[in-house]
Amino acid sequence: MPDILHRILDRKLEEIAERSRRRTLDDLAARIADLEDTRGFVAAIDARLHDGNPAVIAEIKKASPSKGLIRADFDPATIARSYERGGATCLSVLTDADFFQGHEDFVKQARDACSLPILRKDFIIDEYQVYEARVIGADCILLIVAAFGNKEPDGDVIFDEERLTELSLLAAELDLDVLVEVHNEEELEIALGMPAPLIGVNNRNLRTFETSLGTSLKLKDRVGPETAIVAESGIHTTEDVRKLREAGIHTFLVGEAFMRAADPGAELHKLFGAQTPHAHHRHR
Repeated sequence: MPDILHRILDRKLEEIAERSRRRTLDDLAARIADLEDTRGFVAAIDARLHDGNPAVIAEIKKASPSKGLIRADFDPATIARSYERGGATCLSVLTDADFFQGHEDFVKQARDACSLPILRKDFIIDEYQVYEARVIGADCILLIVAAFGNKEPDGDVIFDEERLTELSLLAAELDLDVLVEVHNEEELEIALGMPAPLIGVNNRNLRTFETSLGTSLKLKDRVGPETAIVAESGIHTTEDVRKLREAGIHTFLVGEAFMRAADPGAELHKLFGAQTPHAHHRHR
């Protein structure tokens, strides 16, 4: 596991401990009974794809460890409305504070500003964060397979598949969808064994931070048509979109390309609006 991920996960453990002291897991669980229904993240993607259109999960992200500050003029509500106008299917909202300058309030602000389902984008490793995601208004959580890997003395990585499955089942219990993120074939095999996942292929190499669409193209061949593949990272041009769609990938998570634009929603429409629908495309 690369150093940056190690640092983030170490900090997450501290953060979960701090938050549990301020508000217990029981407190969070008690609040869930009063919440409105979730908005159906996977259902929204399915509906868009069923019509033959690309499904875009548009990301609200202020900064990242590799790029620093991405958007100075940052207002989640304004960005969410812009994305909805631009044709986004869902939103992804960064809530990690220390490395991405995110905040859980950003989920609430985005939710109040639009009707789109929202992914809580964070490093979720504990049931506390799953309950928290539901309470702050998320409709889906991210589980990153790499975050559950432990390196053995001989260099092999052993993944805690049981923990991943537990968190996935808890999410389902709380009416949250799950996006499982993978970076390579080994992680993909684990994701495919999990309960009914939406699988995100991150094209960014966690070690070098370089991106290659080849990662999505290569892993797509190992997945049956009944499983949705979401191409994440490195999507910047209409040519990128065309290449992925021709390979049968029609769901995209895009952040930086939109966040650097004056009007993120207009940029989304420019990148995806002119796409020709693939008629009667039933696969996710």
